[in-house]
Amino acid sequence: MTTGLMNAAVMAKPLDIEVKQINIPEPKEDEALIKVYCIGVCGSDVHYYEHGKIGRYVVKEPIILGHELAGEVVKVGDSVTNVSVGDRVAVEPGVTCGRCDYCKSGRYNLCPDVVFLATPPVDGAWAEYITIRSDMLFKLPDTMSFEEGALLEPLSVGFHAMNRGKVTQADRVFISGLGPIGLLAIQAAKMFGVTEIYASDVVPFRRELALEMGVTDVIDPLNENVKERLEELTGGKGITVVVESSGNQRAISDTVKVVNRGGRIVFVGMPTTNEIPLDVNQFIDGEIDVYGLFRYANTYPAAIQALGKSDCNIEKIITHKYALSDIQEAVEMARTQKDTSIKIMIYPDKNNV
Repeated sequence: MTTGLMNAAVMAKPLDIEVKQINIPEPKEDEALIKVYCIGVCGSDVHYYEHGKIGRYVVKEPIILGHELAGEVVKVGDSVTNVSVGDRVAVEPGVTCGRCDYCKSGRYNLCPDVVFLATPPVDGAWAEYITIRSDMLFKLPDTMSFEEGALLEPLSVGFHAMNRGKVTQADRVFISGLGPIGLLAIQAAKMFGVTEIYASDVVPFRRELALEMGVTDVIDPLNENVKERLEELTGGKGITVVVESSGNQRAISDTVKVVNRGGRIVFVGMPTTNEIPLDVNQFIDGEIDVYGLFRYANTYPAAIQALGKSDCNIEKIITHKYALSDIQEAVEMARTQKDTSIKIMIYPDKNNV
């Protein structure tokens, strides 16, 4: 059934979200209609739900959130040739213009005209169906679950971090912050062939999960000296690449103290303040390379291939599953139970939970 009404979770204002019936969208000539199987709850979704804005993006009218998804193609536009009805697909949620200098140079994540799902005023995917330009769809291998397909979006951030940091098998990587992005950055590092991966977080549950997911060792930054502990764990060799995903001000400042001279730092986590003190002399004297990161680019095909050939279990970060009809409870769980929840997955069809 691809005509008529569908269920969608609509946020009218902060802390006010409910499932309503709206029209099933009709795909344009270059689009496909996707029956959504599952959608993750991202930190940005929670932030919009709680505060109604992120930076310059403000929720001014009712919006559907959600951008981490996978599903099945149920209808295609007349000019679509890359996917067919029945294909299982992951959805890359940012539709770029394809014409600007950033897109032409391959850095399409910086496109100023990107249309990104669940970024006001664009609706997202907490719904039974969604339409999107077909070149943003990537077929899933038969061996890959829909859940893995949905997690390709946050995994792509980790993949992009490895690309930005020019990570190789010879590196010793330290990941600060073990939310979904940090945990999946561990998996991305493993897929890049890294065998020494260290991580820190203030939450014991997250450190334990990181160990289960194959990190070499973990550090409690509240009770241990991170620099000294890393020196001990690496036998004095130190860290060549730091991936900072917590957004914590102190953790950001300390990156230059943690990384080796000649090393690389990738800033992923968004801090709550724009100005954070950093020891510039250490950057200069140590010839340290610093990279910012905004979403990802050209990661989905590589991530699908790498995940399919690895023994990484990225689904371990899914701690809770909810039907779309229970969306309010799901988002409240993500908002208030951060010590015990990592990734929450939403299912439009409650029979799939």
